[in-house]
Formats: sequence, structure tokens, C-alpha cells
Amino acid sequence: MSGTTTLGSRATAKGARTAWSKVPEVTALFWLTKVLTTGMGETTSDYLARRMGPIPAVALAGLVLAGTLLLQLRVRRYHAGAYWAAVVMVSVFGTMAADVVHVALGVPYAVSTAAFAVALAAVFALWYAVEGTLSIHSVTGLRRECFYWSTVMITFALGTAVGDLTAAGLSLGYLTSGFGFALLIAVPALAHRWRVLGPVAAFWWAYVLTRPLGASFADWVGVSRQRGGLDLGTGPVSLVLAVVILALVVFLTVADRRPGRSDS
Repeated sequence: MSGTTTLGSRATAKGARTAWSKVPEVTALFWLTKVLTTGMGETTSDYLARRMGPIPAVALAGLVLAGTLLLQLRVRRYHAGAYWAAVVMVSVFGTMAADVVHVALGVPYAVSTAAFAVALAAVFALWYAVEGTLSIHSVTGLRRECFYWSTVMITFALGTAVGDLTAAGLSLGYLTSGFGFALLIAVPALAHRWRVLGPVAAFWWAYVLTRPLGASFADWVGVSRQRGGLDLGTGPVSLVLAVVILALVVFLTVADRRPGRSDS
């Protein structure tokens, strides 16, 4: 999205992260990788639930999520592989959590969307009350990192609920929803550029919207024609997205190891 390198990055010295930061710089590649992980999380969640059944799928995703988060918490500074592995699994598990709320518990999409929004606001309020900032460039210690990943988890669940609300609840379909979120995600970038919205608020606004954006297009490509999709299959779509994400992570890892990068 236009101007994405500015979202959340100008809060520190021209976007450079501190030597011990546990999160990546906010660049165009960051947003691209993030959107792809949301799509992969959506289709992988659906694929596993259909192949294994909901309970085994949730259990497996929960175990892998715990492992990736533990690895991310143990590394001393940002590592592309550890970070994006955790994001992928948060995406998969967050999708499952939102689906369980609707499918298993029968909670309407509008209600689950409101509930996740309240939960996100509560975590933001607690994070700010304790740390005095919501900037991702301040994620340098265990407590702040726990706040960060709690927030990320809820944003994925909220984004899933919002996407399902527009596609199914409002009967807009996946493709229309995807284009709608593509337009909405430009709002925080423009608001930040015009100095209407601060960098931290703009970042988190865009971060939430990447979830329904990526998931809507991934669903459109993967689901059956009866559901308004191209019927390419959630398994193949997940595999293709995984390969592209892996390639991007390898590129980011190599880029971080180039001479002159003090935080690699």
C-alpha cells in the first residue's frame, strides 16, 4: 500500500529499529508478507479442520503455535524466521479461534466482531497503562513482547470475524469484501501522510485490516464456486502461499545479514 514504509516507522530515528528490537522494520515487504500470512492462515485453518476435524486441528495448531512463540520469545533480537513462523501460526490459530466462536458456540459474526474489538481495546489500554507506549519499536523486553503477541493474536481473531461478517453475514462475498478492505486499508496510510493520524494508530489500524484483506482474497481463490470462489482448493492455495512466504523470509534474513546492518 502506498506510503506503508511510514506507518509506525517514523516514531524512531527515520524508521530504524533499535539493536535489541524483536520485531521487523515496517516496510513494503513487511506489509506484503503480513498480508500473505493472513491468507495462508485462513486457507490452512480451513484445510486442517476439514481433513483432521476441528478438535484435532485446533490441538495441533495450538501446539505448533506454542512452539513458535516460545522460540520467538527465546531469541535475543529480531530473527526473520522465528518472527514470521510465529505470525503464520498466530494467523492459523487465530482463524480457528474465531471460527470456533461462531460455528461451535453459535455466536453471530456481529457479536464476535464486537467482542474481539472490546478485547483488543482492553489489551491496548492495559499495554499503554503499563508501558506508556503502543509502538512496535518499543518491543524490546519480555513483558512488552507478551503485550505485543497478545495484541497480534486478537487482531487476527478480530480480522477473521470482520471478514466473515462482510463476506457471509452481509452476503457481500469474498471478492467484493477483498476489494472493500483494499480500499479501507489505504485510509490509515493517507491519514498518516496528511498528519490526521499518528504513526502508532495508523500502524495498528492497517494491521487489523490486513487480516480480512488477505483472507478474503485467499478464500475467493480457494473455496468452491458454490461459495463464490474459484475452487482451486484450500490445500493448494496454502501450499503456494507457504512457498512465497518462505522465499520472502529467506530474502529478509539475507538482507538482515548484509554488511552494515548493526541489528542483524
